[in-house]
Amino acid sequence: MVKDRVVITGGAGFVGSSLCERFLADGHAVLAVDNLCTGRTSNVEHLLQNPNFTLQIRDVSEGLDVDGPVGTVLHFASPASPFDYLALPLETLKVGSVGTLNALELAKMKGARFLLASTSEIYGDPLEHPQRESYLGNVSSIGPRSVYDEAKRFAEAATMAYRRSFGTNTRIIRIFNTYGPRLKPDDGRVVTAFLAQALRGQPFSIFGDGQQTRSFCYVDDLVEGIVRVLDRGDGMPYNLGNPHEFTIMELAERVQELLGPQRIVYHPLPADDPKQRQPDISRAKRDLDWEPKVQLREGLEKTLVGIRHSLGLVP
Repeated sequence: MVKDRVVITGGAGFVGSSLCERFLADGHAVLAVDNLCTGRTSNVEHLLQNPNFTLQIRDVSEGLDVDGPVGTVLHFASPASPFDYLALPLETLKVGSVGTLNALELAKMKGARFLLASTSEIYGDPLEHPQRESYLGNVSSIGPRSVYDEAKRFAEAATMAYRRSFGTNTRIIRIFNTYGPRLKPDDGRVVTAFLAQALRGQPFSIFGDGQQTRSFCYVDDLVEGIVRVLDRGDGMPYNLGNPHEFTIMELAERVQELLGPQRIVYHPLPADDPKQRQPDISRAKRDLDWEPKVQLREGLEKTLVGIRHSLGLVP
């Protein structure tokens, strides 16, 4: 018996498709909504024969009318990699604003729970380290990355407005660098960039001196955190990410341990690129009993399988 119906915007994306799998496995019916702007049908192709799964090709910025009951709305629709949101600036702003309002309106009308996928990017180039949810950020509203940062900041404000004005049962998560097998090889995220470059025999592209830091969370850990936020969390934001911090150079060394020595080519650091990124997950530990379990080496090995497949390097 199906528990309830879950609507996932961006359901054919990297994280969204993993959420589709998880909620189906937990006994829910799932409606994935995606305009395939950055999502891929191949991410959910294996789910299409499941009678409890539906894929609707649609732009949530143009509306989100859904017939029948809905128990949960998860709003994950948005370009998320720098390559994508810098190439699609207006689409990114629109889905973060109008798309978020449409998803919130659906949740309000259906009496459903709502979860917003926000981002660590709302902290900008942080002056607080590690970043707590209470940190208000250091964000440029006019820099090239602002189309993503400010879209997500607006989305958080809209979510809180619906909670305060209508009593909508909302949640907000701030996702830190996440990786896994379904990431596209050329979307500009550093983990997949290094893996794809190594497999192609190309030098690693490092921006700046490689001493900027990131914290890498494997997608399965993120999905578990999302489920716990829905079931146990309150209405204030939760950082979901791995608190173990690595420099970009250290990540390059980990990839070389898997795939052998690689030449490195240095490039200028992009505008507004954060120098440090590390979540304080004390709130998630306390409220949700959650913290990441997958170590970087294991996660890289799993991601490598997906990147090999994307590049046509496996049968």
